[in-house]
Amino acid sequence: MKKLLLLTAALGLAACGGSSDIIYRPAEQKLPQYIKRIAVRPFANKTQQFGLEEKITLKVIEEFLKNGEYSVSPESAAQGVIVGEISHYILTPIQYDVNLVPTVYKLNVIAAVRLLDREQNRYLWEEPALQVTKMYSAANLPGGLTEEQAREALWEILAKDVVLRTVSGFGSVSSASWKKMPPPPEVQQSTGATR
Repeated sequence: MKKLLLLTAALGLAACGGSSDIIYRPAEQKLPQYIKRIAVRPFANKTQQFGLEEKITLKVIEEFLKNGEYSVSPESAAQGVIVGEISHYILTPIQYDVNLVPTVYKLNVIAAVRLLDREQNRYLWEEPALQVTKMYSAANLPGGLTEEQAREALWEILAKDVVLRTVSGFGSVSSASWKKMPPPPEVQQSTGATR
């Protein structure tokens, strides 16, 4: 009888522990109360592609305006400043036709983004390797995109990630692992590795 009672209790505990209703929800990590205005400093561009920094900066500002939780203002009037840097821009053909003409491309962009608290002069959060990837068909195929159109889609995703990370806090976006990231361009040149 004692064994039956222990077995029943053990099965009851196991059934409770195996429930799918248990979900881990960490507490939100919101910005301090005194931060009401955000500025977006022009992104730095460490790649060889011209003009990327302007497009992503404008897209991040646009996303903050759409979100509306924080007002966007010049850096001198803001309490928080988004500081970003595009570190990698890698366009790779991944599929070819019978004539070895690329038909599908993979565009990968990695950016480091931080939020500077101007009053405390410290960074509140940092995402050292925000990675966005877009695979697309060549423009001459049905439904295909140009490289510029693929970039615009990437900027949209990256800007939403930056705003989500700022508004919703830690855990809403995560950086790529340092082990998965390609080496910086100066390391690639010294070792002879190709992009």
